[in-house]
Amino acid sequence: MSINWGPHYIVPSKTLKSFSGRALLRETFDEDLLKKELEELGFEGDPIRATNPWYCRKKGAETWIKIGESAEKKENLAVSFLHE
Repeated sequence: MSINWGPHYIVPSKTLKSFSGRALLRETFDEDLLKKELEELGFEGDPIRATNPWYCRKKGAETWIKIGESAEKKENLAVSFLHE
């Protein structure tokens, strides 16, 4: 069994040297795979909620900053943030 629920890293393109403005982060997950892995861990039934926290850090920094959290599956767990 392979449980890899995160974290995932988003790396900007090499051509993107700087970014400022509003960004919308979204992510989907495989509900069938999640249910299968939970069953293998001994949990029964359907998951009723998933929450996705979003973090960022500046290049070279060791500290991650939480920028938001979403449980809105219909919106692909989206979080909007302003980067200056």
